[in-house]
Amino acid sequence: MEKGKAQLVIIILVLIIIIAGGILSYKIVKDKNNTETVAENTGTGIAEAEKKVQIFSGNDRPIAVMIDNHSDAWPQAGLQNAYMVYEIIVEGEETRLMALFKGNDVEKIGPVRSARHYFIDYAMENDAIYVHFGQSPQAESDLKKYTINDINGIAEDGTTFWRVKDKSAPHNAVTSTQKLLQSAQSKKYRTTSNEDSILHYVTNEIDLENGQDAIGVTIPHSNLQTVKYTYNEESKIYERQARNKSQTDWTTGQPITTKNIIITFCDNYTLSDEENKGRQGLKNIGTFDGYYITNGKAIKIKCVKKARDEKTVYQDLDGNVIDVNDGNTFVNICPINSKVTFDAPKTESLSHNTTNNT
Repeated sequence: MEKGKAQLVIIILVLIIIIAGGILSYKIVKDKNNTETVAENTGTGIAEAEKKVQIFSGNDRPIAVMIDNHSDAWPQAGLQNAYMVYEIIVEGEETRLMALFKGNDVEKIGPVRSARHYFIDYAMENDAIYVHFGQSPQAESDLKKYTINDINGIAEDGTTFWRVKDKSAPHNAVTSTQKLLQSAQSKKYRTTSNEDSILHYVTNEIDLENGQDAIGVTIPHSNLQTVKYTYNEESKIYERQARNKSQTDWTTGQPITTKNIIITFCDNYTLSDEENKGRQGLKNIGTFDGYYITNGKAIKIKCVKKARDEKTVYQDLDGNVIDVNDGNTFVNICPINSKVTFDAPKTESLSHNTTNNT
C-alpha cells in the first residue's frame, strides 16, 4: 500500500513538472513572438531594436585634454578621436580646444597647452580628469578650490608627456590616453564613472526637418579666429576649417569632421590681474541662446547652466531636452554678438546676430 502511494506521488510530481515546463515554453515562445512583432511593426527588426549609443558608452571616466589652437600648433592630433570638443576664446583673440576622450586608445594627443579656469567648468560637468600643460593663476586657484583630478604636464615625471621635433615649443608637447591613465592610476584618481552624458544621444537618425538650412556654418569667435563647417551630404558629416584652412589630423592627414555642432552665445571679458596678459573670463552661468546643427539643418536652442559644476542642459524653445545624433560633437562657445551665418543650397547665406541672452 505504501509503495502504491509513493508511485502515485511520483506520477503526480512528473505531471506537474511536465505541465510547468509546457507553460514556461509557451510563455518564452509568446514573448519572443511579441518582441518580433513589435520590431517588425516599427520597421526596425530585432537588431535595430537592440541598437545602443556608440559615441558614449561604458563606464570609463572621461579624460579632458587642453589642445593648443594657435596656427603654429596645427595640425592637431586626437581631435577626431574625441566624442566632444569645446572651443572657447582665450587671450590674444585665439581660441583653445578641450577634447574629451572616453574608453578609447589614442596614441597621440596634442599639442597639449595650459589650463584656463572656465574650461574647468566643462571638465567638471563631464566628470572628467582634466589634463593640461601649465595653467593661468585663475586656473591654478580653481583647480584647488574644486579639488579637480588634474594631470599637469609641468609637474609630471617626463614620461606622461613628451616633446616632438616637428613642431617648436611651446606647441610641441603631446601625450596619449594610455600614459594619462597610468598617471591617473598612480595618483589614485577614480578612472570609472556612472555619470550620464551631457547630451541626450539617440540611435534613430535626427534630420531636424523643421530647421533652417545649414549646408555651411560660419562662426566668428573673434577677428582672428573664424571657424567654418561644410556639410558633406554623402557622408552626412561636417568638415571643419579655421582661418580659411582645412583642419586635418596630425597623424592621419585626414580632414577633421563632426556629426553635430552646438553653438552657445555667451560673452567673454578681459581679466584685470597683475600679469596683464589679456586673459579672459567667461559669463557662462545662466540661460543662453544657441543652435543645434546636424545633417545640414539648424534649430535654435537654449543652453542652460545653473552653476560652474552643474551640467549644461540643451533645450529646444519649448523647454524640452534636445535629442542629439549618435556621433561626435563640436561645442563652439562664442560672443553673443557673433555674426554666425548659415549657408543654404544655392541660395544666399542666412545670418544670425544675437544681441542679448535671456
